Amino acid sequence: MRIDQNPLFRKVIVPWYDYKSVCYVVIFFMALVFLFGFAGILASRENPAYHEHVWVPVLLVLMSGGVIISTTIRLIKRYSRRFSK
Repeated sequence: MRIDQNPLFRKVIVPWYDYKSVCYVVIFFMALVFLFGFAGILASRENPAYHEHVWVPVLLVLMSGGVIISTTIRLIKRYSRRFSK
């Protein structure tokens, strides 16, 4: 006997990283990393010895900003799907 591929009682399993509360925590911590990277950029501009290492905080700012933007887009899509029904 074949198993029905699309049963009516099947519930959508949401991965742990896609919960609303986890998304908010990720945005919060990435905002902290963003601020830390921005402080690193300011510190490296003040000290001439650190000018060649400015790429590290710039990379932190870019990567954390990307995570913040992608997580925010995920939350916006989720809310727009919920309210469009």
